[in-house]
Amino acid sequence: MIGQLRGKLIYKKPNLLLLDVQGVGYEVFIPLTSFYEIPDEGNEVTLKVHTHVREDALTLFGFCTQREKDLFLKLISISGIGPKLAISILSGARVEELAQAIADGNLTRLTAIPGIGRKTAERLILELKGHVTPFLLPEQARAAGAPGSADGLQQDILSALVNLGYPRAGAEKALAKVLRSGNAERSFEGLLRHTLQLLAG
Repeated sequence: MIGQLRGKLIYKKPNLLLLDVQGVGYEVFIPLTSFYEIPDEGNEVTLKVHTHVREDALTLFGFCTQREKDLFLKLISISGIGPKLAISILSGARVEELAQAIADGNLTRLTAIPGIGRKTAERLILELKGHVTPFLLPEQARAAGAPGSADGLQQDILSALVNLGYPRAGAEKALAKVLRSGNAERSFEGLLRHTLQLLAG
């Protein structure tokens, strides 16, 4: 099994890249969260890799961090969640955001991720709620009200909206309008929910 690859990045797309490892080109599926961390084409890249083997195919899934790979492995251990869906889930939120939503039992946050319906979200919470602690940030770093965290919170929300397919410019305008209204609670879930409602019209 291939567990890690290091080589020259030939090309990258939001969900797929081609890595040249000593003359052999490996196509690797990646989540959007890893895509944004990967350098430009021509640079050297190291990926944590999961090799998925079926009778008719051998598919590689790559991640920038071990934490992301570990959460991916937990996702595919759940009945009904294959590697392609797990990659889509990881594309919709950073590791700690996804873990927090699962730990909190936040169905609204989970179902906002493309590919996750209510039943899948409920299954994620049921099977993983007690197993996501290693993926959470320290409480003080997650607290939305912590000094200096406001800008980071807004960037996290914008990142989530872009990952969901919204243009960044439109997402920024909608979030700014929500912040000005003062109607939404100043948490990731509250601000994201109100901004999504505004974008959806």
